[in-house]
Amino acid sequence: MSVWFVTGASRGLGAEITREALDRGHGVIATARDASAVLRAYPRVPDGLLAVDADVTEPERLTAAVEAGLAKFGRIDVVVNNAGYGLVGAIEEVSDEAARALFDVNVFGVLNTLRATLPTLRAQRSGHVLNIGSVGGFATAPATGLYGASKFALEGVSEALHGELAPLGVHVTIVEPGGFRTDFLGASSMRVEPASIADYAVGAGPVREALARNDGRQPGDPAKAAKAVVDVTEAAEPPLRLQLGADAVERVEAKLDLVRRELDQWRHVALSTGI
Repeated sequence: MSVWFVTGASRGLGAEITREALDRGHGVIATARDASAVLRAYPRVPDGLLAVDADVTEPERLTAAVEAGLAKFGRIDVVVNNAGYGLVGAIEEVSDEAARALFDVNVFGVLNTLRATLPTLRAQRSGHVLNIGSVGGFATAPATGLYGASKFALEGVSEALHGELAPLGVHVTIVEPGGFRTDFLGASSMRVEPASIADYAVGAGPVREALARNDGRQPGDPAKAAKAVVDVTEAAEPPLRLQLGADAVERVEAKLDLVRRELDQWRHVALSTGI
């Protein structure tokens, strides 16, 4: 049995990962701002589930959640940084307040969780960190730039963390989902800045409309995504990046093609700058 520490476990992919891990006989420390929302998904509370109130923007509550989990299970093997939300708006339209609030959860919330959990994984010389990013953190789009930037930051954190923790026996994987049929595009997980600048109607407008139109129509099955996430922790050599969904694969391939094409086109300039 492994012991999982999951943030944002009350809904969406976090809830599905929690359920899949429990179904496989693992213990789960499931954190949410309202732990009772985690428990409502189960007619009878599973023996392996510990639901704990914790907000990723409050380090002391995360520390308390880790301590409660260690008191019950004695160890933590897998940390899933899942808590986060989306933000829609052209870069210039997004207020400073909205941008900072987003980064407080999507980036600094992950750092807070890592500081609370990594001492245990390092002491054990084993474990796996799963950072739930987005394909938008590899290839972003108009109207989702600030959200994409928060997930780009998570890519950088994960790459560095991978190198720092590998010598200690701890794996790191960043998961890059495409569109999955959760409530992520709904009001509970997606905040929308007003379309306040007419000049951006052409660039950002179509994406705004597509996101609103696709709520509840995403192509991905969240239960299958959760299965893939739990599966990757059982691999002998897990990947640094795990894309989920055909749409994610398509966007990653398109970005790689673009980067390679531009690199080749401008290679002579890059190589001309040496002393």
